[in-house]
Amino acid sequence: MILNKDKALKVAEFLLQIKAVKLQPQNPFTWSSGWQSPIYCDNRKILSHPKVRTYIRQVFVETIIEKYGKPDVIAGVATGGIAIGALIAEEMGLPFIYVRSSAKAHGMQNQIEGDYSAGQQVIVIEDLISTGGSSLKAVDALRAADMTIKGLVAVFTYNFQQAIDNFKAANCDYTVLTDYEHLINQAIAENYITVNDKDSLTEWRLNPEKWKADVN
Repeated sequence: MILNKDKALKVAEFLLQIKAVKLQPQNPFTWSSGWQSPIYCDNRKILSHPKVRTYIRQVFVETIIEKYGKPDVIAGVATGGIAIGALIAEEMGLPFIYVRSSAKAHGMQNQIEGDYSAGQQVIVIEDLISTGGSSLKAVDALRAADMTIKGLVAVFTYNFQQAIDNFKAANCDYTVLTDYEHLINQAIAENYITVNDKDSLTEWRLNPEKWKADVN
């Protein structure tokens, strides 16, 4: 869910501008899953651009307050949600923790790092939602620690049906700053891609496992 379409387009504009998102429908990327993809997303680049970083931090804070209210703690999902989550926590004057993909095999064997207490209300921060698997593993870990998830907020989602279904099954509300549809519309408006590319890009989102680039 997106709360503000104008801000969603502005975030999309910034992601395209700093090449955090690249669109190559004629020369697709190959994901680790083996899928061919016309899009590659690396939201860690946000951190290298102060103007963009500040804007996205502010939109995160505004979104959290408007949608969920102020939580007790901010939790970042490792690794992409750690730095931006810490910036958000600083802006909101809140404690910050982060959640590893799995518990450490040594020491205290923590999966959740930082100080927290059972019963605290948490907003989870993520940089990217694809299928939702890694995000929901973090949610599960926090719930296992008897923390209450108010919601998860991410920079971007591809809007895969699998992610929508996974979050619904987990009974976890989520909100994004921008999404695939707004990104594609902004990319067309700024001539990153042509209107003719839109059908192929839409087909990929609907069926990414079987999509093949049209190079004719």
